[in-house]
Amino acid sequence: MIFVTVGTQLPFDRLVQAVDSWAGAGDAPIENFAQIGDGTYQPRHLEWARYLPEDTFRAKVMAASLLVSHAGIGNLLLALQFRKPIVVMPRRLALGEHRNDHQAATANWLRQWPGVTVADDAAALVEVLDGGDWQIPGPLRPGASPELLSAVRDFIEGR
Repeated sequence: MIFVTVGTQLPFDRLVQAVDSWAGAGDAPIENFAQIGDGTYQPRHLEWARYLPEDTFRAKVMAASLLVSHAGIGNLLLALQFRKPIVVMPRRLALGEHRNDHQAATANWLRQWPGVTVADDAAALVEVLDGGDWQIPGPLRPGASPELLSAVRDFIEGR
């Protein structure tokens, strides 16, 4: 199953519409579900709900073979926790989808992570979905990376 989620803060019609169009164009039936938030676009080819209770949301994540999401850290951490491949498409300030472009910066940083695929736009997202070969992420580290700890230490110490 492909589980699409836009999070709980803002709608993301561009993401939902791209996956819905892809699902409608497919030859083989693929089970999929979308949590679409308060967007105006209502999928025609995806089962969907605006929001899900937390236990239902987690069950969808656990049952999924792929997560498709905005570039939100909460969904990323869930995908990594349950070792589910995730495709992220960042919301864009220029398209009125967010207050700034921090999701684009996050997506650029995520490109290095195994099991995380970044799709910068709808065309790239469809290409990834058509590919169907998603890498399972490795286990999460139990603590922060030495690089992060060093950067935080340098910041605190004013270096």
